[in-house]
Amino acid sequence: MRPGGQPNMQQIMKQAQKMQQQVAEAQAELAAAELTGTSGGGLVTVTVTGLGEYKSVKIDPKAVDADDVETLEDLVLAAIHNAAEAQRALTEEKMGPATGGLTLPGF
Repeated sequence: MRPGGQPNMQQIMKQAQKMQQQVAEAQAELAAAELTGTSGGGLVTVTVTGLGEYKSVKIDPKAVDADDVETLEDLVLAAIHNAAEAQRALTEEKMGPATGGLTLPGF
C-alpha cells in the first residue's frame, strides 16, 4: 500500500493479469482432462471432461436385464454422479490456486 492507505494500482493490475493467466491455464488443463465415473463394480462407466461435458456411457451387457431396467437406470445415474464428483474435485484442484480460493461462477 502507498502512504495514506491507497493501494498501488499498477501492482493490482499485475496481480489481476497473473490471476487471469493462471485461470486460463487451469481451464486449458480442465478441457484436456477426461475423468471416469463407474458403478456396479465397473458394469457402467461414464466419461466426462474436466469442463463437465459428458463424452460416453459404457454399459457391460451383464448389467442389462429386460426384467429389471430400474437397476440399470440406478447404475447409470450412480456412474454419472461419480464422474461429476471427480470433475468437481479436479476443478477445485486446478482452479483453487489460480483464483486464490475465490469461487468463480461456472467453475
